[in-house]
Amino acid sequence: MKLVKKTINQTGPKHSATVIFFHGSGDTGSNLVEWVRFLLGKDLEFPHIKVIYPTAPLQPYTPLEGELSNVWFDRRSITIDARENRKSLASIYETVHELINEEENLGIPAERIIVGGFSMGGALALHTAYHLNTDLAGVFACSSFLNRDSIVYDSLKNRTKSGTDLPELKMFHGSRDSLVPLKWGEESFEELTKLEVKGEFSVLKNTLHELKKREILDIQDWISTKLPPLANDLQNKL
Repeated sequence: MKLVKKTINQTGPKHSATVIFFHGSGDTGSNLVEWVRFLLGKDLEFPHIKVIYPTAPLQPYTPLEGELSNVWFDRRSITIDARENRKSLASIYETVHELINEEENLGIPAERIIVGGFSMGGALALHTAYHLNTDLAGVFACSSFLNRDSIVYDSLKNRTKSGTDLPELKMFHGSRDSLVPLKWGEESFEELTKLEVKGEFSVLKNTLHELKKREILDIQDWISTKLPPLANDLQNKL
């Protein structure tokens, strides 16, 4: 397993649900926390939900000519028709499994865990929810895409629990994104919906490759709906 640092936002001593928010390539979990805080004017926090911001391991990154960068996996190039580097992906899968297992060991079931991310982090979230663990509560992906040959599509096509509900999906994409074109995000969403994924794709007008306040607020409201407080959470407030 590749060890990662984690920045955690938790408002109380106990939590009954968890959100894992993966940053984009070259970033860190602590920087993502600051970005969200800048946009909202406060942290993304909930009374009963722990929010985890992991930091990707430092490793050679081919699009940067092999320079070391904090990336979740290596890729041959930043384009939708490039072949996935499945060996690199398999390595980070171990880390993701460990992050989820840690929460499950604390008593948080998979159906009370949401994963999400920005850019490369959103792609990892899609891999997590539709290839590694389809029992999760939901997934959000911001300015992200899947390669056309993605193992995610293969996994969904071959899953044994066909007909059962998959994690709900929320995708967002800037209309003026030049790094990850809008059409890549739209194509990825369309392919996922063909494979029984249900969700929503939102186009952010006049938005580049970036997070926006209205996007985070929408995600915040959606998380609150998907992961409502349990009876024990309410009792702990009394």
